Amino acid sequence: MSEIPIHIQHCILYEFQLGNNATTAARNICAALGEGAVADRTYRDWFKRFREGDMSLEDRPKSGRPLESDIERLKVLIEDNPRLTTRELSAMLGCNQSTIDRHLHEMGKVNKLETWVPHQLTSDNIQQRITICNSLLSKRNRHRFLQQIVTGDEKWVLYVNHTRKHQWINSEDLPEPEPKNGFHPKTLMLSIWWDCEGIIYWKLLPPNTMIDSKLYWQQLQNLKIALQANRPERRKIRLLHDNARPHVSKVTRQKLEELEWEVLPIHHIHQTWHHLTIICFDRSTIIWSKTLR
Repeated sequence: MSEIPIHIQHCILYEFQLGNNATTAARNICAALGEGAVADRTYRDWFKRFREGDMSLEDRPKSGRPLESDIERLKVLIEDNPRLTTRELSAMLGCNQSTIDRHLHEMGKVNKLETWVPHQLTSDNIQQRITICNSLLSKRNRHRFLQQIVTGDEKWVLYVNHTRKHQWINSEDLPEPEPKNGFHPKTLMLSIWWDCEGIIYWKLLPPNTMIDSKLYWQQLQNLKIALQANRPERRKIRLLHDNARPHVSKVTRQKLEELEWEVLPIHHIHQTWHHLTIICFDRSTIIWSKTLR
């Protein structure tokens, strides 16, 4: 409700008490004070307020301008629950959303989406991570510790991997279209192993192949041969892999004992493992394209 002089407020109240409507009140007051003295909407707002039983002439708190106490309350609310939306905050404080948004930005607050985690870590999970980290940190100063780490994983790769790219064309021409992959594109599974120097061994597995203990056993044997060919100077192998069933089966454990490879401890939701996998799989497209030639 726009601010108007107190004497005009008294005039509006007087017209209301006479039983006139907002239009008649506006005509009578403008006849005395001049056209445009008060906006038509102001008359309607005041009459609505009077009909609701509020005969006070004091201004109500402005919806777009929260009081200092409201700003302090806003701080308390978001500290208690940072997931509250601006819609919820505006309802709690009686302010519009744009006002809430402005004050949040003035406080230096930004709205960020929380990340999903596999599950809430228990005390045992946390302690296990600490133990693993301390174990790895104690080994990092050993001679060529990082260079001795070998890791690997499997990934489904597209048989045809369409990607959209910018094209240099004449301004009046349209770029050549690129078809999208279908709902069920043809894929093959890539098994790949690498270390800090690069890829050691990779293989595209036959269609419909699933990794089981027997196949993983064979992959370890192939990896051993590739290490002898590509890393002949390597004497110590430290294997980093997760605890998927084929990786921890009795057959696999016996094979690793035979190879005399050290298996590094890793938590089953260890994030570093996934980052390593993503980095390496950026190269898998190159491998796949070479195979098709």
